[in-house]
Amino acid sequence: MLRELKTFVTVARQGTFAAAGQRVGLTQSAVSAQMRVLEQGLGVRLFDRSGRAAVLNAAGRHALPLAEQMLALYAQMALPTAVAEWQGELKIGAIATVQTGLLPEVLPRFRAIAPRVELKLVPGVSLNLLSQIDAGELDLAVMIKPPFELPKELLLVDLKREPFVLIAPPGVEGDEPLRLLAEQPFVRYDRSSFGGRQVSRFLREQRLEVHEALELDEVDAIVRMVECGLGVSLIPRAGLWLHRNTRVRVIELGALTFHRELVAVLRRAQRQPALESLLACLCEASQGELSAP
Repeated sequence: MLRELKTFVTVARQGTFAAAGQRVGLTQSAVSAQMRVLEQGLGVRLFDRSGRAAVLNAAGRHALPLAEQMLALYAQMALPTAVAEWQGELKIGAIATVQTGLLPEVLPRFRAIAPRVELKLVPGVSLNLLSQIDAGELDLAVMIKPPFELPKELLLVDLKREPFVLIAPPGVEGDEPLRLLAEQPFVRYDRSSFGGRQVSRFLREQRLEVHEALELDEVDAIVRMVECGLGVSLIPRAGLWLHRNTRVRVIELGALTFHRELVAVLRRAQRQPALESLLACLCEASQGELSAP
């Protein structure tokens, strides 16, 4: 039955029997036969079959997280209990500012605890990383907290809050954020990103009409554009620019300050000692940053 459960999970993720068969090395008819065996054993239908698509019905949606948990528990039976003895690969997704900020502090700590675990770092924006976690392509992702509820199969762990600040070229005078935003060209944090959506909401709440000069997602690139005099910007206090002599004026928002929240996201069914240790290192480092002067 484990074979059928593995195929069932793959079909649920791929959306068709044909795509699942390519993933697990079976023909479409073999996948279909395995799903019939599983449904007969459970006594319920798991899919609404429409054309080539295989869409989970209510029973299938109920069964999927349970199947994942059963497969994860089976896999853990052969694994060592001591983290130092773990071998294998962990795929970690991270947004750019986490790659250059939090992870360089965290990964050496984890390496000392689990020296045999091979880490693979996968870059990406938050929305893409979330999709990869949901598809089982990543073990853990560190990203901006989504502005919507996550599926119950995913676990979200809060890490830290990063305040947004206004940055301006050195030659721009004035310390009133709203006036500078209204008068100066604006370098926008990509509005399709989770962080950029917060900037857009802030501008709406303040009823500000900005004069856009450029829109991009990379925080350090935004800082460079502002350094060169392209305009002002609202960005989180995060990234490599905090660790170099940046030629920008940083203006706090005071009572208007808003934050983006960094979180770790993983599948509940994939929790195991090495992943738990990495998560603990992330939480400890985040708390250390929050308590630092």
